[in-house]
Parts: sequence; C-alpha cells; structure tokens
Amino acid sequence: MQTNEIHVGIDIGSRVHRAAIEGPDGQILDEFDIQHTEPGFADFFARIETQERRLGVPVRVAMEGFNGHARPLDALILAHHYPLLNVNNLKLARFKEIFPGPAKSDPIDARKILELFRLETHLPLAKEVLQPVGVAPLENQQLKRLTRRRRQFVNEKTRVVNRLQSDLQAVSPGLVTITGDVDNLWFLHFLTARDDLTQLARMQRRSLMKIRGVGRIYVEAIQTWQRQATFSSDVDWVGEMIIEDAARILALMNRIGQLDTRIETLSQTSEIARRIRSIPGFGVTSCAELAGEVGFVGRFASEASLALYVGMAVLDNRSGNYKGSRTARQVNTRAKAAMMTAVARHVNHCDESRRYYEKKRAEGKAHNQAIRSMGRHMVRVIWSMLKYQRDYEVRDVNNISA
Repeated sequence: MQTNEIHVGIDIGSRVHRAAIEGPDGQILDEFDIQHTEPGFADFFARIETQERRLGVPVRVAMEGFNGHARPLDALILAHHYPLLNVNNLKLARFKEIFPGPAKSDPIDARKILELFRLETHLPLAKEVLQPVGVAPLENQQLKRLTRRRRQFVNEKTRVVNRLQSDLQAVSPGLVTITGDVDNLWFLHFLTARDDLTQLARMQRRSLMKIRGVGRIYVEAIQTWQRQATFSSDVDWVGEMIIEDAARILALMNRIGQLDTRIETLSQTSEIARRIRSIPGFGVTSCAELAGEVGFVGRFASEASLALYVGMAVLDNRSGNYKGSRTARQVNTRAKAAMMTAVARHVNHCDESRRYYEKKRAEGKAHNQAIRSMGRHMVRVIWSMLKYQRDYEVRDVNNISA
C-alpha cells in the first residue's frame, strides 16, 4: 500500500534490538540489528537518515518496549524529532491472534510492526496497537525517577524493619517491649549507641540522656528493661546484625526525607502535581507519583483511557447471560497504588465522597472495591481539571441555585 512515509519498526531486546525500514511503496529497504551501545545507536540513525535523504519523505518509528529496555533509544528517537509510537503489547497479542505470523522471532516481530503501519488507516485494531509517544515535561520526568526511587527505599525499609523486629524478638524479647514500633527514631538511635548489643543493658542514665530523641520518659522505660534484661545465646553474632539493620533503617529514613524535600520542591513546578494537590486528601507524594507516571494528559485519548492506565476502571467481561467484569492487565501499578492511597484519604476529607464510599460498602463492596469505584469518579474530575486547567473546587450543593 502506497504511503508518503518511511516506516521503521523496532523489536526491543535487552542487549540487541532488531530494526526494519520500509519505504513508501511497502518494500523493505533495510533490516539489521541495533547494538545497545553508542556506536550501535549512531549506525541506526545513519541508516535512517540515508533513506530519508534518498526518498525525501518523513519518517515514523514504532517500537515494542517503550520506557523499558528501549531506554535510551526511545529518548534519542524523540531528540531526533521523529514521531515515535509505542506498540501496546496487550492489543498486539490480540492483533496476532487475528493475523497470526508464521513464527515468532525478532525479525518477524519487527516486520509485524511495519504491517501495523500499513493497516492502521483501515483497521481500528491496528491503530489501537500503535500509540503515539509524546515528551513529558522535564519536571514530570524527574518526579517519575525520584518517586520510583523513593518507593524502592520505602520497600527496602519495610523489609529491614520486619527483619529487625524478628531478630529482636529472638535475641531479647524484653527489649522490644520498651517501644511501640522498632522504627521509632529514638529507639534506633538507642540500638546503635554501642557496638555490642549487650552493652545497652549497662548504660548509665547520663549516657542515655545524650542519645538523640531519648528523654526522661524513655530513659525510665529503658532502665526498667535494664533491671531484667536477658539475651539469648546467639546474641554474639545476631546482635551485630541487629545494630547493622538499625543503622540501615536510619540511613534509609534520612534518604527518604531528602527525597521528600526534593519531590515537594519539584512538585510545585509541575502543573499536574499542583492541580491534583488541590483535591482534599491528596498528599504531596501521591500527587508527585501520579504526575510522574502520567507524564502529560495529552497521551490519553479520553478519561476512560486514563482510568484504565491508573487502574481505576475494569473491563467488560459479559458473555451471553453472564454479566461481569475483569481487572485490566495493562495497568501502571505505581499510579494505581498512588490513586488508591490518595482516594482513601480523600474520602475522609470530603463529605460527599464519604457518603458515596459508605453507599458502596452498604451495597456489599469490599473496602478496595469501594475506593476504586470512588477513584473512577475522581479520574473524571482529574481529567477535567487538567484539560481545562482548573483546580479542584469544593462546593456546597445545598447553596447551588437551580
């Protein structure tokens, strides 16, 4: 089928990518592997530019694996000002069911992407597989990386805290009873005050008062424990691990705090984060995560697409007399977690939303189902806020004239 474009299809691998270039007449002009190195990328663009100069027509590129192993090739393509399309893997699988290929290999997959180019103007499914990729504002790109790193640190902190709790229960159960949570700052500073865990039982009041966060009340609790302190026989080697874990938690808490400061400052420059932040109950971290994962709202064709992306919508799963739904697989799990957290807090800050949540619970919905249902409505609100550049407004429905 004749077109006025050069099409480039790329099947992404972890170290080597496969590219196929197709001319306006549908003929394959070039096929080759792209090494995931700077010379490999340079060769890729040189081959495209050769065909572009020879034929004098624009270029469009589609790739499978955008923002994954495709980095930094995807960013380089956008930097060269070539229109970039992402291959939706879920819809591609459906397309391959309808139009199966002879086998599966990187060269065949690259050619399959070119086939989508040829069919996109005539077949809606082919058009749905190829989704345009735009450039998100720099502040949202930065928020994405910062919030993801923060989430990794938070998850690591949770694992270390659980391990610390377990080891303390095994080595000195009484030591755990002097605090409500083992990740209390004063308690962590107490654990790391000496190189030997057993020395904590012999610390004098004057030394205890010098520990950061330990005041008179905590000193009394510690001294009560000291009078009956006991340790298991494995304290000689496990005690060292306990002190090491306590120090790691302190380091993680400090790093998370630093990231929180950077995220809050950066969020003030992000339009998405600032506008979503105007919704009651939506916190800085959740708004920053949503801004980073969404990038820019223009990438979504409708609010329904945004709702699917952030995991606040389900797919119709009716068949015959059966009526039901199923959870979409292609969901941004980070954006979904941020929405679930933010909406759960929102229902405690907005009476109307709280009534809707309680209504869903009364209908037999579980907590998460009710929150997701409320989140579906909030996506519509967020979509309108971003589309029309307006902040959230709390209105008294009783004072609105008919």
